Amino acid sequence: MRLPRQIRMTTLRHTCGALAAVLVLSGCAVFGPTPMPRGSLVEPDDYNQLVPGTSTRSDVVDLMGSPTTKGAFDDNTWIYVSMTTHLVPMDFPHISKQQVVVLKFGEAGTLDSIRTLNRKDAMPVAMVSTTTPTPGTKINVFQQILGNVGRYNPMQNLMGTGAAGGSMGGMGSYNQGPGHFGSGNSL
Repeated sequence: MRLPRQIRMTTLRHTCGALAAVLVLSGCAVFGPTPMPRGSLVEPDDYNQLVPGTSTRSDVVDLMGSPTTKGAFDDNTWIYVSMTTHLVPMDFPHISKQQVVVLKFGEAGTLDSIRTLNRKDAMPVAMVSTTTPTPGTKINVFQQILGNVGRYNPMQNLMGTGAAGGSMGGMGSYNQGPGHFGSGNSL
């Protein structure tokens, strides 16, 4: 006994709808954001072992590794930055966790202080929309196009008659490339 056509079509629609729902819901878990660690791996267990006044730079390097950066004007300030990010479609990566550990050393190389910062301590920085003028001449499109006419010659290096007047030719010439009157576009 065959089912009527309308019942078969309804059953097919329900089956396809259920299959689509299962695929959509399973895709949510499969394509979820994957956390990506960035920077130094900074663990509280590591920097809690450091004792201000007795720990030295070598102790810090043994426990935490080399710093992410040092202070801009002070080599006695070591900064360890770690963060966990995940990708956001059509946007910058989202920072889900961030930690900064700032270690200050005395002149003798012993640890003076430890300071930890997290995302709540961060300060937003706005980009400046102005441009910095640069000295020089302004070149329009036509000058750029006409300025490159005659510069490319694929046979220049093979024949040893480059713009620098080199007679060594091919691979033996060391004055080839941009800024040496040579062919930067050689084959």
